[in-house]
This record gives sequence, C-alpha cells and structure tokens, in this order.
Amino acid sequence: MKKTAFFLSASLLLATGLFAQRSIVVSNILDIERKAEIVEVKTCALKADFKSKSYILKNEKGQEVAYQVISADKNKQVLIFQANVAANGTSTYTLAEGKPATVKPLTFAGFIPERKDDFAWENDMAAYRMYGPALANENPSNGVDFWAKRTSDLVVKQRYNDELKNGITYHVDHGNGLDFYKVAHTLGCGGIAPFSGDKLWVGNHFDNYQVLENGPLRSVFSLTYNSVKVDNEVYEQTITITVDAGSLLNKAEVKYTGKGKNMTSLATGIFLHNVKDNLKFDLENGTVAYAENAVSDAGVPSGRNYVGVFAPQKNVTGSKEIDSHALLLSKYKAGKTFTYYFGGGWSKWHFTTDEAWFNAVKDFSRAQNNPLKVKVK
Repeated sequence: MKKTAFFLSASLLLATGLFAQRSIVVSNILDIERKAEIVEVKTCALKADFKSKSYILKNEKGQEVAYQVISADKNKQVLIFQANVAANGTSTYTLAEGKPATVKPLTFAGFIPERKDDFAWENDMAAYRMYGPALANENPSNGVDFWAKRTSDLVVKQRYNDELKNGITYHVDHGNGLDFYKVAHTLGCGGIAPFSGDKLWVGNHFDNYQVLENGPLRSVFSLTYNSVKVDNEVYEQTITITVDAGSLLNKAEVKYTGKGKNMTSLATGIFLHNVKDNLKFDLENGTVAYAENAVSDAGVPSGRNYVGVFAPQKNVTGSKEIDSHALLLSKYKAGKTFTYYFGGGWSKWHFTTDEAWFNAVKDFSRAQNNPLKVKVK
C-alpha cells in the first residue's frame, strides 16, 4: 500500500505540473580553475516559469547562489549565474522553488548627461566610460576610458555625484580607486577602429545609446556612431558591450554598415601613452596586454595600470605598433559582426604584478575558446 501511495503521489506531482528540483552540472575541460565565471542556461531547458514563480539556486555546499534572468522572451530567456569549477572538474548547482535572497548589484551601465553625455559602466573589477555628443567641440575619440577600482561595490554614480555636486574629484583616490587614465584622441583602454592605408582611423563621440540589460550580474548596452570615416568613405558603427560580474574583460560586438570598399581590416588596441612600458603580444592566443605606471593628475604615483585585449585567433592577421598604439589587426567585411574583448586592471586590486595580469589575460582567452559546458538533469 505504501509503494502504491508513493507512485500515486509522484503521478499527481507530474499531472499538476509542480516543479521538481533541477540539477545544473557545469564542467571545465581546462587545467585552470574557473572562478566566478558567468554561465548561461536556457530557462526552457529548466522548465521553469520565472514570470509567475520564484526559485532558489544553491551550490554543492547548500549555499545560495545569486542569479539573473535575461530577456522577457520566453523562447530566448536564459538564467545566468557565477560558477566556480575546479581545473578539469565539475560543479553541480540545484534549482528549486522558493524565495531567493536579494542580489547585490555587481554591474551597472548608464548615460550620464550631467557629465557632458558620458556613457559609463562597471563591474566588480573596474569601471569605464566612452564619450558622447556634448564633447563634440573637445576632439573626443571613440576610445575607452578606464577607472581603477579597489572594491567590488558599484562606484560610478557615487564618483560622478561627488565630482559634480560636492567638488570631490575622482582623479584622487578617496579609498575605492580613482581615474588616472588618459585617453585624448586615441583608442584608450581597448577601443576599436578601422585600419586602412597603414592608418588607424580613430573615431569621434557616439551619437546614440541604448541600454539593453542593467544588472545585477550582467549589463548590456549599445552605442551608435553615425559617421565613421575611412579614407574618403563614411560608415555607421554600432558597438554592443556586455559587462559581466567577475569578468576580467568586456565583450564587444561591433558592426559597420556602408557601401564603401575600404573597410577590410579592424584594429583593436591599446594607447601606450607615448612611452612604451611592458608590452606583450601573444598572437597564438589572440591577445595583447600592457602594463605601465599609473600616475594621478596631481602627479602622485598610483601603482601599475593594466590593459588587455583579446580577439578570436581565426580573425587576427597580425600585430602592429603605430601612433603610440599597440594593435591587433583582424580581417573584416562591412555588414558583419566582429566580436572582441577588452578591459583594464590595477596593481592595487587583484593583480599585484605585471606577470599576474599577463597570465590573467592569457587565461581569459583560453576560457573564451573553451567555454564551460552546462547540462541540466
């Protein structure tokens, strides 16, 4: 009778559509540990209804794990969370119905009109900005500015507020980092531009923006540049940037549209600030990494500043140093989407030596080429 009752209960659970616990197995084929790396699971594979129900995700120790659901479209909806997986190992996470704890935001992206139309973003590793229309008369570029952090807390809004309303400059470290990076009319910290006629065609400010996702574990936005000049031709550029919690580098998906014929090569690069320091090209892994002294506007030494770029090797055709830039060159055809990764780091937050940064950039490229495998049981 007891066995019969059990089977009746199980059948009733299936018939009423109640959610059974799901196991998410994450596997790592590399010989390096993967820490706090974002993984994606289609919610249709989980057979979970995040619109009308709530769920709790836990790791193997029974500790709750923060997650974010991306996209309102049920057919494209994905669950993302940060996984920790040992070298050549697996980790199992479980999803069950319940009320999850509030998630601490670790990413942000937003338009800052009060600071001359900056668009700024960050994760728990670093912060960045790109320049908007209000700077048109100041010869801005489409390069990337880097803000050093030494806290996992979000700092962008606070820094702008302190600078603009309280007179507390973000060019001085008040305990959580500072802006010591110089961009000028360059690619800065990993920008991108067409490369034609042995010339780097650095662009100007963006014209439009769109925020697609905004935290807590992933933020996504697009910037549009209406007039990108290459020789005597003009193109439109859209760059969609994804910033993930815990990620060393930002993901950039770039598309140029136009009818010209000079758009055949793109350069992703690093501004060397006129004095080349510790530069490392690694074409085998599709990376260029750079280390230099960080000095504040007041002339105060502020440790070491790091920049890294990764482009898929299948597209990389070579490297070049020109106009105080270190560049990775990649073949390109107008109308196609080109994906690469860029970002910065600091010796006072996670990376105590140049070699630690170079190794981190190399490991990042290996991880992108060998993504964590996810299986739902």
